[in-house]
Amino acid sequence: MATTTAVCRLAVLTPAPSPSPLASGRRRPAAPFSATSRPRALSAASRGRVLCLAASAPASSTDAGQDRLQKVPITNIRNFCIIAHIDHGKSTLADKLLEMTGTVQKRDMKQQFLDNMDLERERGITIKLQAARMRYVMNNEPYCLNLIDTPGHVDFSYEVSRSLAACEGALLVVDASQGVEAQTLANVYLALESNLEIIPVLNKIDLPGAEPDRIAQEIEEIIGLDCSNAIRCSAKEGIGITEILDAIVTKVPPPKDTLKNPLRALIFDSYYDAYRGVIVYFRVIDGSIRKGDKICFMANKKEYVADEIGVLSPNQMEADELHAGEVGYLSASIRSVADARVGDTITHFAKRAESALPGYSEATPMVFCGLFPLEADQFEELREALGRLQLNDAALKFEPESSSAMGFGFRCGFLGLLHMEIVQERLEREYNLNLIITAPSVVYRVNCSNNETVECSNPSLLPEPGKRRSIEEPYVKIELLTPKDYIGPIMELGQERRGEFKEMNYITENRAKLTYMLPLAEMVGDFFDQLKSRSKGYASMEYSVVGYRVSDLVKLDIQINGEPVEALSTIVHREKAYAVGRALTQKLKELIPRQMFKIPIQACIGAKVIASEALSAIRKDVLSKCYGGDISRKKKLLKKQAEGKKRMKAIGRVEVPQEAFMAVLKLEKEVL
Repeated sequence: MATTTAVCRLAVLTPAPSPSPLASGRRRPAAPFSATSRPRALSAASRGRVLCLAASAPASSTDAGQDRLQKVPITNIRNFCIIAHIDHGKSTLADKLLEMTGTVQKRDMKQQFLDNMDLERERGITIKLQAARMRYVMNNEPYCLNLIDTPGHVDFSYEVSRSLAACEGALLVVDASQGVEAQTLANVYLALESNLEIIPVLNKIDLPGAEPDRIAQEIEEIIGLDCSNAIRCSAKEGIGITEILDAIVTKVPPPKDTLKNPLRALIFDSYYDAYRGVIVYFRVIDGSIRKGDKICFMANKKEYVADEIGVLSPNQMEADELHAGEVGYLSASIRSVADARVGDTITHFAKRAESALPGYSEATPMVFCGLFPLEADQFEELREALGRLQLNDAALKFEPESSSAMGFGFRCGFLGLLHMEIVQERLEREYNLNLIITAPSVVYRVNCSNNETVECSNPSLLPEPGKRRSIEEPYVKIELLTPKDYIGPIMELGQERRGEFKEMNYITENRAKLTYMLPLAEMVGDFFDQLKSRSKGYASMEYSVVGYRVSDLVKLDIQINGEPVEALSTIVHREKAYAVGRALTQKLKELIPRQMFKIPIQACIGAKVIASEALSAIRKDVLSKCYGGDISRKKKLLKKQAEGKKRMKAIGRVEVPQEAFMAVLKLEKEVL
């Protein structure tokens, strides 16, 4: 017992360490005899004994984390998010914040705690955003910190923008060894547009290749943020986490006190629960909401009763009331995700707000492809799986489609290529489906001769040449960040993909930013793979859709034995039509089995053949039984054979095997 007492007295009487010179410029007030000065220095058991002996000392942050439902003044609420490029340590930092504040106990902790899907853990990316409420004590004052963990990829930028609208501050996490990347810039610009307080954090300072001084200077030069007080940390080792928490409290402004105004709450996420219906994640901007209130969604005027409300910490914890500034969830027996769209505004049914919160818009799919089951009897399973997945992912759009080659399937719309890959993998993993996926295409706008505009996501829907006046395709503004050694190969890639060079800026001595205007259709193939290959993995990219432009586009048809195969039709630029047609016809010649008659394989634009291959016939030796005799006998047999082949070619059908379609679709993704 004597030993225990000695340890406890030492812990109580040890002066608080001075703040690290690497922390933010603010100096923490001295607390020379506080038991909470060094919460990480003691084990859980020792800390408990310290609190027993020093009953007058305040509870530590970790212990306070267990009282997350306790109300705090609105001036003590901090709403923040973490923005970073992929693999810069965003999820690891979120894990450490949850652990340090006692929100998640150490025994329950696991890596990427907020990433619930196996796919997120394997790829190391955040696909669905999550929220977590933490309680933190600083200078004996309890604070409520609401972390909204956002995806980092451009395909989910709409979700990111809604998350930023629900916050007042953001941690800008930059890898101290890699520096500023393209998606870091994009998300910072979104945060600046939302007037957020940005706290720069240099992560991974424990790595041998870390150069925090150089990276801090890079952030100042590229983004213009003052990094003289940038926090240097290692989320993996737990270095600098306390400084980050203190900076959130001192630098992020509290929400505005609008408790007396009519209720307005911003929906920043929703998902479908099989038992409770749609669960809505929201941030209360004005007023308050209580359990049992009758609410209304302002975009579609749907009315519901709030059966259950609560906070996310990170698991759902029920509460009776949430007021302005707080973040929580709501369950109201909503059966359709379409009724609770991300970006919509919740208000009271009886006392409605005059106007909705700004920024609501429908998520518009930009990339389309066909999904077909490998086995025809899985069509209904695929329909059911897509329906369920759409309840969790409101951005997914699909409609039935039939193909003479692949049977019945669905035409699906996605926000981008990563979104398409994620949906495909989730369908195959979670619903045990084997799928064939056609080459991705974009939405074209066709200006018809009768002054109508038709949106076309499938080559089979393209109007006849005589009915269309022009075709417009979507363009993107793409920003490429690369070391200066790879500028040449990347500019060559941009020129190959019909890119329009805009500008090049040296953001630092060794790194440059290239800006191109590029057709989206040129990017949905292997553009990203080519970029990484030509830059040895060092370049990064960010893009945004800027609108439509008229282009010289044509429909390329593939004809086998004179019959068009609709499943292999594509829309391509006229300059690339010959190369694509030649590649497809050569590949089909290798894959289609030979028949008893000659098979022409042609790539056509309208009635004009631009590339052609011929599959020679299997020739039966009809002269084998003729030994000697008159030549007229042999001529008669050959003539009879020729007539039979002519008749076979007229009435015969060429069956293109499934393997050939799959190989050609893979080839289309490479050559388009």
